[in-house]
Amino acid sequence: MAEPLFARERAWALVTEHVQSESLRKHLMAVEAAVRGYARLWGEDEDAWGFVGLIHDFDYEKYPDRENHPFRGVDILRGLGYPDWVTRAVLSHADYSGVRRESRLEKTLFACDEMAGFVMAASFVRPWEGVLDLEAASVIKRMKDKAFARGVPREDLRKGAEELGLPLDEHITNVIRFLRERAEELGLRGHL
Repeated sequence: MAEPLFARERAWALVTEHVQSESLRKHLMAVEAAVRGYARLWGEDEDAWGFVGLIHDFDYEKYPDRENHPFRGVDILRGLGYPDWVTRAVLSHADYSGVRRESRLEKTLFACDEMAGFVMAASFVRPWEGVLDLEAASVIKRMKDKAFARGVPREDLRKGAEELGLPLDEHITNVIRFLRERAEELGLRGHL
């Protein structure tokens, strides 16, 4: 019997085939955790949303440039028979793709992509506590430090929360909570 289209095993197979970098794999798992968390919160299909979160950057290691990412990944997904709403979500997480975010999933993926990475970075500089007692105020303070995680556009962090219709601190709190659920797997538990 074939695995369902949105089985996590299918998403993970795509990730392991295309991504060798442990840090990129952890980023994908963190975004998956955050997107799944919002799916649960809003009564959406957690497996389908989690699939999109886990694979959204699976082509990035091979094609990190704007001409190819996420377009190459979307071509692969189309070839595997994934529906339009999946490929639209993946395309829409990149502002330069020309695909406007319209659905709740598209907005959630964008909002969780950079925020999950930023929360992970904020957790890594707390080796004893990790994500377990991280608070939104600490993440907001880090956002003001331009040298911290300088590759993360602060305007995208804010825009993501706005597109979800949530105050920034509430979105951060949600993402922290969702990442805590997978802290061990993500290496965010700390050494308390």
